[in-house]
Amino acid sequence: MLPEGRPVRLQDVAEHAGVSLATASRMLSDADYKGRASLRNRVFSSAAELGYLPNLHARALASSTSTSVGLVVHDVRDSYFAMIAGGVIKVAEAHKLLVTMVCTYRDPQQELNYVSLLSAQRPRAIILAGSSFSDRAHSAALMEQLSAYQASGGAIVSVTRGRKIGHVVDVGNVEATRQLAHRLVDLGHTSFGVISGPAKLMAVRDRMRGLRLGLQDRGIELSSDSIVRVDISRDGGARGARLLLDRPDQPTCIFGIADVVAVGAMAWMRSAGLRIPADISVAGFGGTPLASDAVPGLTTVQLPLERIGQVAMELALLPREEPPHTVAIGGTVLMRDSTAPPQS
Repeated sequence: MLPEGRPVRLQDVAEHAGVSLATASRMLSDADYKGRASLRNRVFSSAAELGYLPNLHARALASSTSTSVGLVVHDVRDSYFAMIAGGVIKVAEAHKLLVTMVCTYRDPQQELNYVSLLSAQRPRAIILAGSSFSDRAHSAALMEQLSAYQASGGAIVSVTRGRKIGHVVDVGNVEATRQLAHRLVDLGHTSFGVISGPAKLMAVRDRMRGLRLGLQDRGIELSSDSIVRVDISRDGGARGARLLLDRPDQPTCIFGIADVVAVGAMAWMRSAGLRIPADISVAGFGGTPLASDAVPGLTTVQLPLERIGQVAMELALLPREEPPHTVAIGGTVLMRDSTAPPQS
């Protein structure tokens, strides 16, 4: 029984008919979508029995007539996401679209909450700029929400791999980090410490995989005790540096999983009296302004972050009938003064 006085929702129809939310949405909103006749009959029968009235205004907003776009990032305080957001907004403004941005702070439940809220507003597109999560239950719940939103006419773009829906901007985390590892070993480093991020993030896993592969290419195995996991933040980087460098067997080179982590590590090292790179080399990933402004300048993987955001928004503007597109964007190793050959 539905609560008295509450309008019948599409979710109520789906549950009554015993189908997914996405299936119910597609059958009720797309006249050209037939699906299985038995399921279609159940959905329409349930809608009639419950007295469901489709929200025509919301349906119109999900079409190309909508003037808004939803952008989901992990942390806008990190210039990595700020630059991607800048690229999205630049293209959106050129098409007279308004961008609504939300931050999940790398919380899977918050991502679900925000996608639900954005979907209810029926923007023209939802762009997920943060890494996907390696969590099956979360992925299934998110796919349910995104499928229903897409079925109602909205476009979906992910700036990461791992979500099997919509368009994808595939950032070359693995290969770029592999090339960085080659360059660091070629400087003469054989002892590494890694300040990594949460293992639940696919981008973190990809960068770690690339680093391991690059070191293996040069005959070096990265041991598990040479890795610490922290929040992806400046404070996290400082904590990671302390954990690694308080040990007697200090590495000669530290890799921060993101520029903001590496810069935080450098700040702690300076406070501890360590010279960079004379005593220890440091490298990061992302190519944010923070990396170039650091003292010394941070060796990093340079990603065209604003361009990534622009491409994501351009994909979101493709006609609805376009099949899913994947655009690969790689990174370039940029050697700066934070890395040098280790002291003999």
